[in-house]
Amino acid sequence: MANRKESIGKRYVKPRRLVVQGALLALLLGALPLHAASLPAAARGEIEGVLARLAASGCQFKRNGSWHSAVEAQAHLRRKLAYLQDRGAVVSAEQFIERAASKSSISGEAYQVKCGSGAPVASGPWLRAELQTLRAGR
Repeated sequence: MANRKESIGKRYVKPRRLVVQGALLALLLGALPLHAASLPAAARGEIEGVLARLAASGCQFKRNGSWHSAVEAQAHLRRKLAYLQDRGAVVSAEQFIERAASKSSISGEAYQVKCGSGAPVASGPWLRAELQTLRAGR
């Protein structure tokens, strides 16, 4: 009888141990973004500069079929930047433009910028040109 209780006890110990080990693994994996690479100060400054230029441009920004003001676009791109930063997925202004500011992460549709009466252009090249202008001004 003692052997039977012991074997029953072992059957319940293993699943509990697996649950505890699984929970610890999930906790550790969940903590990984907390240790993700942070955005270098130079890249942060360039991204802020590009976003400021966008907001001040007076241009319109098209995303997911709707036109938005440049200020609304700036706010949207800041949210996307925060999301990428939390995951350590952006370390340069170029990565920010490519991963957050060129197309919708939901629809995959390219963002567009329309300034004045000019034709709309893809936001990626427009933002890269603003980044180059910003860098040239240093």
